[in-house]
Amino acid sequence: MVTPRFRPALDTIPAYLPGKPPSAGAQTSYKLSSNENPYPPLPGVLRRAISAAEAMNRYPDMGVSALHSALAEKSGVGVEQIASGAGSVAVFYHLLQAICTDGDEVVYAWRSFEAYPIAVGVTGATGVRVPLDDGARHDLPAMQAAITDATKVVVVCSPNNPTGPAVRRDELVRFLDTVPPHVLVAIDEAYHEFVTDPGRFDGLEVARGRGNVVVLRTFSKAYGLAGLRVGYAVAPAPVAEAIRKCALPFGVSQIAQAAAMASLEAEEELFERVDALVEERTRVVTALREQGWSVPDAQGNFLWLALGEDAVAFAQACDQVGVSVRPFAGEGVRVSIDEIAANDLFLDTAAAWKSQVVAS
Repeated sequence: MVTPRFRPALDTIPAYLPGKPPSAGAQTSYKLSSNENPYPPLPGVLRRAISAAEAMNRYPDMGVSALHSALAEKSGVGVEQIASGAGSVAVFYHLLQAICTDGDEVVYAWRSFEAYPIAVGVTGATGVRVPLDDGARHDLPAMQAAITDATKVVVVCSPNNPTGPAVRRDELVRFLDTVPPHVLVAIDEAYHEFVTDPGRFDGLEVARGRGNVVVLRTFSKAYGLAGLRVGYAVAPAPVAEAIRKCALPFGVSQIAQAAAMASLEAEEELFERVDALVEERTRVVTALREQGWSVPDAQGNFLWLALGEDAVAFAQACDQVGVSVRPFAGEGVRVSIDEIAANDLFLDTAAAWKSQVVAS
């Protein structure tokens, strides 16, 4: 059968692999593979979402006007500097569509967020992967050296997904000062709210006054709205306008807009949950290190174990006891911080694995 001819770029684009749930059969199972917030929606947020659902027969506000105004006020910028989409990853796709085409290059650290090579490849541009340093951190000097005349965008993911460490403010500022002004720097801060590193930066503050820096944030992680898909960019006005031009019409549902607005109003209670997750992250990382594991600095709501060729086997061992984690074959495993019972079951499995390795 004759089929349509697709763009050659699609031949090189990897498939996105979502975190999978545990195998059926375990009496109690836990999903630690998708970096989801384990807490249920706050009652006030849920009420607003349900109320908005009563008008699901109507199109949402295509301009996302109320949410953009609230985000502009929160971020200390003009509303013309805000763009939104179905998660920060969608905003990233729109950003690249606005800037990149065949022959361009996009520089990013690797391993990092697996959506980056997909988003870059769809535009026809080439991804330039710069290896992380020995601490599983961004090697910013090497990323700067990778910039060429073909570079259109550089991506900084902080904290880095899936390895965990965050870029520090002093090194980021030095890096931004070296990037040519015609090269756009996208700072992906999907896990910004979980960062406790004393050297941490606020992307909005660092980007202020720079015409080539975009900050990406999301309501999926700390705010717990992963299922509703709403993220946003804070960018120089011309860049934000370009993102909005490439965005799908009505891409942020009315339910998502209502829940995001309610979440902004409930930040005090939401961030109490974030603090609890950070405390639990510290407990889990400390326990793993006491077991003998080497764990990179965890600054998101997840941690990384560099298991190399044992990554898939370790994930299978976790799956057998009802815990799903996210393996990256040949590299390592990312583990989300979840409820205490889930984390304890994971820790028991990790201890058994480490004991078996030591014994052998």
